[in-house]
Amino acid sequence: MKVDISAHERRIGAMFDRVSRRYDGLNRILSFGVDQRWRRRATDLARLGPHERALDVGAGTGDLALAILRSSAADTRVTAVDLSASMLRLCGLRAAGAGLTRRIDRVVGTANALPFPDASVDRVIAGFAVRNFADLAAGLREFRRVLCPGGRAVVLELSTPPNRLFGAIYRFYFEQLSPRVATFIGGDPEAYRYLPASVARHPSAEAVAALMRVAGFSAVRFERLTFGAATIHVGEA
Repeated sequence: MKVDISAHERRIGAMFDRVSRRYDGLNRILSFGVDQRWRRRATDLARLGPHERALDVGAGTGDLALAILRSSAADTRVTAVDLSASMLRLCGLRAAGAGLTRRIDRVVGTANALPFPDASVDRVIAGFAVRNFADLAAGLREFRRVLCPGGRAVVLELSTPPNRLFGAIYRFYFEQLSPRVATFIGGDPEAYRYLPASVARHPSAEAVAALMRVAGFSAVRFERLTFGAATIHVGEA
């Protein structure tokens, strides 16, 4: 299936190609390692049962995909989808190092037109990816389309803390300090200017939950993490 990728998505893919080799290390440094705790919570919510299959959209280097495979039954599989071929190559190397190559597939593609049949997976997961979608509502509709009845979507994303004081401190660090730190230690300046801007544009947790309901999910809920610096959204098919 040929999938058309928009100009916006091509720019995002090229940006992540450039930062792919430093991406994980910089994330650990800039989040003080808290991002790993957030992923563990998402993994707990997305764990697979026997014979089940997950789709990791915006998989990057495979943090969530590999964590879910390690914590799930040995006959489970994950397909990693990302705009960046470089990120997916690193995902493949990490899978090989973990002995999980046979349980993970990798596809370059867009969330807004997932190249998979209706009702074909048991979980859709996305970690720090949905704020990059060209059309968030369309991406969430695609999540719902590919999920089997009884399946679940788990979306982990950075967010703006609702508390005004903590939010001000967070924005100062995120918008002013972290791009400078990332550039100083060799990160791509454009990428780390884009990051806080993309979070600022991202809808509130309540708005994302509303979009999930419109997309057809039921039992939609969300959890704020670390005072709202990140949010996990869950919806059932």
